[in-house]
Amino acid sequence: MNKDHFPIFLVATPGLEKALCDEARELGFSDPKPVIGGVEISGGWREVWRANLELRGAGRVLVRIDSFRVTHLAQLDKRARAVAWGEVLRKDVPVRVEASCRKSKIYHSGAAAQRIETAIAEELGAPISEAAQVRVLVRIENDMCTISVDTSGEGLHRRGHKLEVNKAPMRETLAALFLRECGYEGSEPVLDPMCGSGTFVIEAAEMALGLKPGRVRSFAFEHLARFDANAWAAMKAQTTSSTSSLLFYGSDRDAGAIRMSLANAERAGVSSVTRFAQTAIDALQRPEGPAGLVIVNPPYGLRIGDRKKLFPLYGALGTALRTRFSGWRVGLVTADPALARATGLSFEKPGGSVDNNGVRIALYKTGILQ
Repeated sequence: MNKDHFPIFLVATPGLEKALCDEARELGFSDPKPVIGGVEISGGWREVWRANLELRGAGRVLVRIDSFRVTHLAQLDKRARAVAWGEVLRKDVPVRVEASCRKSKIYHSGAAAQRIETAIAEELGAPISEAAQVRVLVRIENDMCTISVDTSGEGLHRRGHKLEVNKAPMRETLAALFLRECGYEGSEPVLDPMCGSGTFVIEAAEMALGLKPGRVRSFAFEHLARFDANAWAAMKAQTTSSTSSLLFYGSDRDAGAIRMSLANAERAGVSSVTRFAQTAIDALQRPEGPAGLVIVNPPYGLRIGDRKKLFPLYGALGTALRTRFSGWRVGLVTADPALARATGLSFEKPGGSVDNNGVRIALYKTGILQ
């Protein structure tokens, strides 16, 4: 492993690799390439830190530390002992190893993980612990072993401010990519009429204000060998926020959802530009000011409620948007094309479906409503 330049893998929600690739390119990361399950970039540790700090759509940031062909456990043991563990891990920090095997002569993931654990413990001297913050990931596929270190720790959707959530919440990383897919760039108002715990509204407000998604949380890379606390502090200090004359709106019929949204927005530092109100869909009104984007993640009838009862809800949503939101665009997330059609809105052909916690969902977009 070249300590100054190495492969970095940005984990994406399957189906949104290109959207994450576009974000990485816009943020200036080197030669991003979309692949199944994520985006490949390259760089050094500063790029790793910056990816964790700035990328809104990445689920995790992995550093590839070695890759080699292997067909039996004795060979894995030998090659694992030759890995330059000390270039990445610290001997005083516990490590957790997770392995997966697919279409390979080595098929027992537990045995593979044990060989890596032994190599780390005996060659580096680092303790092995199932509760460790630092994870070494071993993937053996088609007899090719790839060893990575998860530099994020908790998933990057955990921004550090959404402490309260309602049922079936959308992850912030997925919300950010859906906002991008709707053409949102932070220069227009956003409204979510079924805001839940406020995810879409808060993400949109943060983007408009230039707030970095990782600004208030900690990361696993802070426990790795190459971490420089002073350089990291300087990098975070360089991030400056801007102001916005726009407002970002969330409403929900549930008073508890509004309470959660208000608290989450306050912790995120966007309460000055967000507005939340308890409102039923049939009472939804267009806000004063410029047109923008309505984006909504209604219940699908799979985890919340009964599907048949949802058709009137989607119908009421469509009626409100068609009759009161001329000039606005709409993005609707659902698992059911029939429910999308029930709105009566003219959607463009949706892109491919994506996996949201085991549910296949798709984003339906309109042009400007007339």
